[in-house]
Amino acid sequence: MNSEKMSRKILVVDDDLGHVRLLETMLKENGFNPISTVEAADGLQMAMEKQPDLIILDVMMPVINGYNFCRLLKSETAYKNIPIIFLSSRGEKQDLRFGQEMGADAYLTKPVNTQQLLVKINELLSSAK
Repeated sequence: MNSEKMSRKILVVDDDLGHVRLLETMLKENGFNPISTVEAADGLQMAMEKQPDLIILDVMMPVINGYNFCRLLKSETAYKNIPIIFLSSRGEKQDLRFGQEMGADAYLTKPVNTQQLLVKINELLSSAK
């Protein structure tokens, strides 16, 4: 297993615990170091404290939705370069466009194809070096 990959921290923020666990398993199986939460506010704090290499973020969450999470994080100079992948059940063109406007680096729809997600993760991590 690639030790560089193992050191790559990926923060998963999704209010669906089952989905979080599936993503954690997939990330571990592919050599990444996942950290996760089901609360967006906790996710913002974790992003600032743990400085992940990439964030996988749900859009539809209570209190702080994914769009606001992304906008808040990307507005801070120290965190604006952390790549964010939105994973959402909302896949209309306006959703994708709004995600880009908020600063997301990618927007994938649920149920996500894990190979497609892994390709996007590796692509974003490679370009973020």
